[in-house]
Amino acid sequence: MMLSILALLALSCNSGPDTTGNEPLNASVRSVGISAEVKENYRRAIQPMYRSLLLNTGFSGGILMAKNGEIIFEDYQGLYNRSNGQLIDSQSSFHLASISKTFTASVILRLYEQGKLDLEDPLETYIPGFPYSGIRLKLLLNHRSGLPKYEHFMNDMESRLIRVKNRRGKWVYKRQYYRDPHRFKGLATNKDVVDYMIRHKVKPVARPDTRYQYCNTNYVLLALVIEKLTGRSYPDYLRDSLFVPLGMNNSYVFSLKDTASYVPSYNHRNAPYRLETFDAVYGDKNIYSTARDLFKWNEVLKRGTYVSVTTLQDLAYQPYSHETRGNKNYGLGWHLYFPNDAPPVIYHNGWWHGNNTVFKRLILDDAVVIILGNKFNRNIWAAGKMSSVFTGLPDTTLLEN
Repeated sequence: MMLSILALLALSCNSGPDTTGNEPLNASVRSVGISAEVKENYRRAIQPMYRSLLLNTGFSGGILMAKNGEIIFEDYQGLYNRSNGQLIDSQSSFHLASISKTFTASVILRLYEQGKLDLEDPLETYIPGFPYSGIRLKLLLNHRSGLPKYEHFMNDMESRLIRVKNRRGKWVYKRQYYRDPHRFKGLATNKDVVDYMIRHKVKPVARPDTRYQYCNTNYVLLALVIEKLTGRSYPDYLRDSLFVPLGMNNSYVFSLKDTASYVPSYNHRNAPYRLETFDAVYGDKNIYSTARDLFKWNEVLKRGTYVSVTTLQDLAYQPYSHETRGNKNYGLGWHLYFPNDAPPVIYHNGWWHGNNTVFKRLILDDAVVIILGNKFNRNIWAAGKMSSVFTGLPDTTLLEN
């Protein structure tokens, strides 16, 4: 299976230059001559799906679908800021949630290509005093570190199952919530997460490299590795080395200094999410961007002008959790889906507060589906199957967030 995956990806990458990741960046969009008739046929196929999956379900956000480097379908609906009535448009920046991991992983891989780190480096090299041994950078990237989830062990609320009698006198288990006096209080930063882990030596969930467990802590730590290596803050480094050179003019990393300008996302009843304990932690989330900027990001990844095509193909897009059965796996910063009778899908979805997002890349078909929302709508994830208009194959798979 591995050889076939490599062959498919190699074929898909022949349309763009393979660079070392150190050359000047070029995010311009190249037309490959999709006819007006073909574009219109795509739009006719997209419209009824868009209406039923999103418009009819209260969609608040932006959608962009592209093929062969050309935008085929794009639309924006809803309010960006309900307190002042600001409408959503092409320049509205949405919290990408876990799509942010694709950027963190790509920066690490670029530093690897530049010879500034090795993926087998132990984490203690960059975070002295870290109380867990055997964790290499690659194990953070592919979620095989065995570390616990910071949003769980630092939460103000703890829970436990207790055995009680119900009204009929039968013993049942009930979950009881209580405040743990040792839990973190206030607005946390990445450094707070590490300090908490060092101070409390939170129990890991598994030995390193024994199983896959999706864990945001991994990418919080990778952001700190980036800061250690570059001598810059993660928000500043991404701005100057990635967003500005790539022309992603409406993309940025939200951090503690931005809290005064925070614009909330909304639940399904339009109630805003206020700032909470982990809203200033980045690397795993907290990149804000637009559908058009993510389109640029897809083009850059396709052409290998930030991280080389070879590195993406040989490292980032390879499955690492071989003990996991089925067609789904995880690479380095990317979810992977290998359908039985179709080309692989390289993707990442996201969810944080009222934001849920889709970034679905069909590499062999040279197509991408981008959906960003600021009002929680479970149909956003299901709407990723609109990619079927490009493949000509039905798609009913629900992909991980």
